[in-house]
Amino acid sequence: MEIKVLEETAKRMVFQLVGTDHTFCNTLKKALLEVSGVEVATYAIEHPQIGIPKFVLETKTGKPRDALKKSAELIAKQNKAFLTAFTKAVK
Repeated sequence: MEIKVLEETAKRMVFQLVGTDHTFCNTLKKALLEVSGVEVATYAIEHPQIGIPKFVLETKTGKPRDALKKSAELIAKQNKAFLTAFTKAVK
């Protein structure tokens, strides 16, 4: 996966996620909306088979890059919790 920043201001960031699809984008969108200070987190894929997801992230407070980092940490924490639960379940 590659992140290409297309636009960035103090409260807004537009970026593409090259090499990903709706599965990860929905996870990221949900995590971003859980971060305090995030006002808008949405994405679109212009073509269903060859389109590159394009995110729009806007914050009321804080920087968009900080919100993106916090959402990545939240996703990592959730993945770790799932792995722990899964490992216990299959033993």
